[in-house]
Amino acid sequence: MFLCPLQLNLKFEVEVLCKHLTLDLTELQPSSLLKEERPTGFSQLSTIKPPSSPSQAVTVVSTPSTTTNTPIVIDEGQSHGTSQQSPAATTPQSRFHFDDINIASITGLHQHIQINQQIVLLQQFPQLKQMVRPAIEKAVQDLLAPVVERSIKIALTTAENIVKKDFALDPDETRMRIAAHHIVRNLTAGMAMITSREPLLLAINANLKSSMGSFIRSPSEEQNTLVDQACQQLTADNTELASAFIQKTAVEKAVSEMDKRMTNEYELRKVARSEGRRYCDPSVLTYQAERMPEQLRLKVGGASLQHSAVYEEFAICLPGFLPSAPSLSAAGAKEGGFMRVEFVPTEEFLLLLDKCIRDINQHLRSTLAPPNNLHVMKMNSLLELVMQLRITQSQLTALNLLQKGLEGLLEGMNSPPTDPELFVRFRDVHLLVLRLLQEPRALGPQAACRHVTRMLLECRDELKFTPRALILLIGTQLVEMKELDGFLCKSIETGRNFAALSCTIKLVTALISAEKRDTPIIDANNDLKKTKEMLTRLIANMRHLPESCGQLLEQFRIEHGIRPPSFMSAPGSGSSLGMLGSDGIGGELDKAPGGPTSILHHGLMMQHDYDDPPGLYEKVEYMLSEWVRYYHQPGMFKEGDKIYAAYVARLQQQGIFKSEDLLSRFFRISIEMCVELCYRTLNDPSINPTLARAKCYHTMDAFVRLVVVLVRFSGESTNNVTKINLVNKVLGTVAHVLVQDHEVHTTEFHQLPYHRFFIMLLTDLTTSDPVFEAIIFPVLQAFGSTYQLLKPSRAPGFAYSWLELVSHRIFITKLLLHTPQKKGWPMFQQLLISLFKFLAPFLRNAELSKPTHLLYKGTLRVLLVLLHDFPEFLCDYHFAFCDVIPPNCIQMRNLILSAFPRNMRLPDPFTPSLKVEMLPDIAHAPRIVSNYETIIPDNLKKDLSEYIKARSPVTFLSELRSKLQISTEPGNQYNVSLINALVLFVGTQAIAYIHSKGSTPSTSTIAYTAHMDIFQHLLVDLDTEGRYLFLNAIANQLRYPNSHTHYFSCALLSLFAEANTEAIQEQITRVLLERLIVNRPHPWGLLITFIDLIKNPTYKFWSHEFVHCAPEIEKLFESVARSCMQKQTGSQAAMARETHQQQHETTST
Repeated sequence: MFLCPLQLNLKFEVEVLCKHLTLDLTELQPSSLLKEERPTGFSQLSTIKPPSSPSQAVTVVSTPSTTTNTPIVIDEGQSHGTSQQSPAATTPQSRFHFDDINIASITGLHQHIQINQQIVLLQQFPQLKQMVRPAIEKAVQDLLAPVVERSIKIALTTAENIVKKDFALDPDETRMRIAAHHIVRNLTAGMAMITSREPLLLAINANLKSSMGSFIRSPSEEQNTLVDQACQQLTADNTELASAFIQKTAVEKAVSEMDKRMTNEYELRKVARSEGRRYCDPSVLTYQAERMPEQLRLKVGGASLQHSAVYEEFAICLPGFLPSAPSLSAAGAKEGGFMRVEFVPTEEFLLLLDKCIRDINQHLRSTLAPPNNLHVMKMNSLLELVMQLRITQSQLTALNLLQKGLEGLLEGMNSPPTDPELFVRFRDVHLLVLRLLQEPRALGPQAACRHVTRMLLECRDELKFTPRALILLIGTQLVEMKELDGFLCKSIETGRNFAALSCTIKLVTALISAEKRDTPIIDANNDLKKTKEMLTRLIANMRHLPESCGQLLEQFRIEHGIRPPSFMSAPGSGSSLGMLGSDGIGGELDKAPGGPTSILHHGLMMQHDYDDPPGLYEKVEYMLSEWVRYYHQPGMFKEGDKIYAAYVARLQQQGIFKSEDLLSRFFRISIEMCVELCYRTLNDPSINPTLARAKCYHTMDAFVRLVVVLVRFSGESTNNVTKINLVNKVLGTVAHVLVQDHEVHTTEFHQLPYHRFFIMLLTDLTTSDPVFEAIIFPVLQAFGSTYQLLKPSRAPGFAYSWLELVSHRIFITKLLLHTPQKKGWPMFQQLLISLFKFLAPFLRNAELSKPTHLLYKGTLRVLLVLLHDFPEFLCDYHFAFCDVIPPNCIQMRNLILSAFPRNMRLPDPFTPSLKVEMLPDIAHAPRIVSNYETIIPDNLKKDLSEYIKARSPVTFLSELRSKLQISTEPGNQYNVSLINALVLFVGTQAIAYIHSKGSTPSTSTIAYTAHMDIFQHLLVDLDTEGRYLFLNAIANQLRYPNSHTHYFSCALLSLFAEANTEAIQEQITRVLLERLIVNRPHPWGLLITFIDLIKNPTYKFWSHEFVHCAPEIEKLFESVARSCMQKQTGSQAAMARETHQQQHETTST
């Protein structure tokens, strides 16, 4: 029969067609047309056979310009007719792996752009190199949206139908999801490539010609030729890069869209598994059994290894990218099929299998759970697979068993059974199977580890981020730590994946705890090096992260004694997370005798299920009421010491001091009673508010006095450690009760009892008593740590009282004025930063409701107090404060930047012909305590220093913008802290360089230096948002007379003068002007900079269009000019305005 040579599926299609046309297949006569005549070029589509001799070698022809993904194949043993194909039909060899392309922003192209240094035109005009990047970016941005939309529209429909057909009877949604991702990625990449290559080629070429043509005015014929050659070469070198960017963007979007389309399929399988049944679609099963031939018929159950390999081939060879490493299934493929490697059975291996089967049966017989229990059914399923391996002894069965054991362990650890015994047996059974396959006589340790790691990283997110399961797998050496470290680092890179971040923190904590107990699971410092470094960066930038993720990192930082960002910036401190797991962790607060801060944290982290001993509550209630009665009796102050000593003795008799646990319970129950009394009193409408407050104070003041008495009489007179630890214990307990109370009552929360407690305790512990004077600084540290734990972001309902406590005259005076060597300054700085961080989201979005506005006004008043009484504090920490204050908070920033040392007398900035460079203080550098250099990553700082020294590497400036960007979301594109740190670092390096030359900063001495090259490049290269942040970073250094103010004033004026567009000059003016039109005070450096800008004819300020763009704007500038030039006489001012008007008219003409 003539159908015999056809493949089975084609035979089936022919039979169906004949049946549909009511034709008898046996009556059809075969034709010989296809045998006798073969269309020209048909050999390109035929199967390529391996060459049998050197003369039949196959050559792949590639050219830079392409419209198809299929290379032309030339058989050198045949006619050369096919070699005449158009170059546009060929594909260039891929240069990039899929992971090489960063699509977070368009700047991800920068590091891969190729510029051939041999191009003659670029040698004659080096400035033209700067036009390459914008030309490529514009071409990509113009084509990105339409190409992505068209590609995913076609690829999604095709992939969805194919995956639903192939996996219709597969009960595992994970395999289905992975296969869907593989095929949709491949199809989308191919569609995007063939759709974008030719348009990109034309667009980049046209953009380059347009840019270069506008630069070279009136070019000669030779120059036109050079331009064409240069454009063609640059286009050929970078078209593939631009196409790869569009392809990856389309692929990433297609994957997320595919998951949305397949959600229903995934959920059906999850529901079936949760109900303890195997998923199966009866209609599909019936169709497969009745309509499909045996060779094509789907089977119920998981896809075979061969079936999976087809989809994995899609993942390995993405069109337009270099192939990735083959996975297990693809690695087993041979020509024409797949090999199936059989185990070589040995007696020892069979004995191991028999023992494993017996052990699993023993676990199943010992469990008390019913047979229809989900976890029991999973253990039975695992046993069946082990028995199947005993029979087949094949690698395919072994790998299926390995995957089944891993997934079962992950599911069991993620959703454990309620019965603890069943949970232990379920875990042990799966570990038993995994260890069996790890044996050298099975898969072997290395192969099992490699396969488990791959399977783990391909699991569903809700399974792979299970810290308890990861710890078990790490402990049994079933995970490659290098791969896991890289995966975790990449998963938490953005800081916004809560599940990944929570899992990583729990995993790192557990591994470090094991090290401390001298039972290390791994070497956490080396095996999770990348992950720990990423945690360090996230902790340093917590304010940019969502609140839930920030709280995770803050709790992790506190539990491990990691220094907060401000402490991390202490001179010489270095990175704190690098010391994780060692004995030297923590900041200055942890150096108190006996480690009191850990006691405070322990009190805060107490759980609420205390299970107090029977009768303890009644005992504490009786003791507390008795103490309140003693405290308020008339003769208390005359015979106080006797009563105190007697009452302390009674507490000791009652066993309150028997253990630290009982003492903690005593304090907790006591404060809860005081707070409960306050709630009852304040919520009673029949009681006058004044009397209600007095009644609350009656009990709370007595309790505070009891705490003071216990602190006074605790420990020996020569040893203050006990006293300090007791203060921390009490404060930690009260903080814990406050947090619990805040969570329970939410909007009904009362601040009054806690505010009264902290105020009274601080007042009593800071009196001029010799006992308390000896521990004044540790006491202030304890209060500062407590306030930090109760910051507004953690307890918003306590924010008003918190601000009043932090700014209380006793606390602020003793912490900033009376602590030796300014030891209290870092702590108070951290408290203010917590306040600014809490206010930042409201201020950034201008969402100031009445309560928030009241808190904002209170913050401004605190800053005014600091400006008046402690200006040196604001001077020292101005960088850290400006780093967290939103850019639109002009008034708040001006208050901080207007501070100057009390021993300095500021020159009048309005003095005519003021010579700033002649001022005595202008040569001295200011004191900056914040270690801003730690914010700059080490690799960036290295490149920065090298460029400043030798202007190399040459690609540094073009890559700088991408290193400052963190997202593509408008308003949050840039790392503000990094921009601020980079500007200050470059400025300080520039000042040192100028001083080393024996000069002082001026517009002439700072010009043509590597430092100004960096500033000028950023000014031009950044977009409007980035430029505004960059200019603000410079303006933040315009303060009182010092070398920084002088340099950055000159730098800003120089940038204005050298700006190549009026838009940049307008933005510089805006940054200065918006700081001047708010209420006073105004920083001295800001005033002298703006006065010089509007007075100095060099800058031609009044001739710019933006000054006269509208009458109200012009009046605003004139008003500010009058304020800044108030020393000028009326006639001089009139003459100046007339001159400016004439200049404007001349320019307009």
